[in-house]
This record gives sequence, structure tokens and C-alpha cells, in this order.
Amino acid sequence: MITCYLRYTIDPYKLAEFEHYAKLWIPLVNRLGGTHHGYFLPHEGANNIALALFSFPSLAAYEAYRQAMAKDAECRAAFAYAEETRCIVSYERSFMRPVF
Repeated sequence: MITCYLRYTIDPYKLAEFEHYAKLWIPLVNRLGGTHHGYFLPHEGANNIALALFSFPSLAAYEAYRQAMAKDAECRAAFAYAEETRCIVSYERSFMRPVF
């Protein structure tokens, strides 16, 4: 299993827009074969950092998700929403192997 860790720098004045974006992606990742562990939004501390975690059985399964995502109309609409609202300033993506 691999877990994708996304660290977002967000516009703190567009937190509601980012939360809407996050809620769009959770069911999309799950529908396309992943397990979404949720988004984590600012509460105390930095007001412009958000995180997301989701897992796939393998890196190959994640790559298949990326290909499916590129063709999926709802995924493209979610990306368009983020571009339109400019709620995301930047992001970093890392892959991790969980230990239980």
C-alpha cells in the first residue's frame, strides 16, 4: 500500500472555497479505486496550510487512478473549480508507506 500525502498552501481568505474543493475530491478518489483518509484544514497554528491523505494498493494502482482521473468529467470540474477560485496557492505531493 502507498499513501499519497498532499501538503497545500492555501489562500486563508478562501478557506470556504478550499473546503468545498476538498469535499469534491473525497468521493472521487474513493470512486476511482483509492481510500481517502480526509482533508485536514487549518484550525490552530498556520492559517494557510492544509493536508490530504489517500491510499492505493500500489503505485501502479495510483498511476491507473491518475489516468482515469484525467478522463473523468467530475475530476476535471474539480480542478477547474480550484483554478477558478484560486484557493490553492501551491502544493507538494509525497508518497509514503504506512506502518501499522
